Amino acid sequence: MPFDNSMKPPGALARLGRQEQLNFLLTNRVPRALLTHAVGRISRSENPLLRGVSMALWRRFAELDLSDATRTDFRSVHDCFTRALKPGARPLDTDPTVLTSPCDAVVGACGAVRGTQVFQAKGAPYLLQELLRDDALAQRYRDGCYATLRLTSGMYHRFHAPCDARVRRVTYIAGDVWNVNPPALKRIERLFCKNERAAVPLELAGGAVVTLVPVAAILVASIRLHFIDVRLHLKYRGPNRIDCDARVEKGQELGWFEHGSTILVFAPRGFALAPGIAPGQRLRMGQALMRLPAGQPSPTSAEGDLCAPLRPDFGR
Repeated sequence: MPFDNSMKPPGALARLGRQEQLNFLLTNRVPRALLTHAVGRISRSENPLLRGVSMALWRRFAELDLSDATRTDFRSVHDCFTRALKPGARPLDTDPTVLTSPCDAVVGACGAVRGTQVFQAKGAPYLLQELLRDDALAQRYRDGCYATLRLTSGMYHRFHAPCDARVRRVTYIAGDVWNVNPPALKRIERLFCKNERAAVPLELAGGAVVTLVPVAAILVASIRLHFIDVRLHLKYRGPNRIDCDARVEKGQELGWFEHGSTILVFAPRGFALAPGIAPGQRLRMGQALMRLPAGQPSPTSAEGDLCAPLRPDFGR
């Protein structure tokens, strides 16, 4: 259950406010793109001294648990960020009426879509048309359901398919790299609509489309998706729409972030949050996130016509 700040004494609330303001200034009022490029280069360095110092600093400021990693002899910080897990480390909810969490995360704003308006934080709305840059896709989620999933820097950074589906396109949207932590979400209007991101529609059987939107942030060097042959990052200059044709199974790895960030999940009207999903809850990949509406066919290899496949799968 999320902690209620109203229970704190006034002095503690004042200190919390100052800490939040300092966090915001240190992670946002800096050359964000330049710092992100620099951290990307440093994180890939295999120099033992640089790797050791970077790992020590990371452990100092983040809850980094490597007990479920397949190995701990990392060549670089990047190698650790994108680590794989031991088999069975993330049990998968196999109920066909359940959409599972695509990643380890802390749940942020979530619930019902109001028309095409959702919230990044209390009192901070944004429109799906601005986020997705696709009015037709945004209209699919009118009065639907959504969840904001924030990955902290110490979490497992790979993300997975929440259901069996077909992916026929990815839309890359260039943007800024504001921090996506709570202090920034309270202060920057429509932050998710300003940051670099990708929209990944997943076609389910029966015609429903669930969309994942990985959102980059400061220090996030790139987003990697296995079924397209490029990394999406600040230096990417390719087409915004990347056509593909990939069938994915529930729990299958889709890609990774190269630090921590956020995945937004949008589902059509009739879908609902799974019991217990609320802001502040910690989730692990594979746990129930949403439930399909009654009568919705089990999502197995959809054949919808969202867009036509133009080239074969990559990385399969």
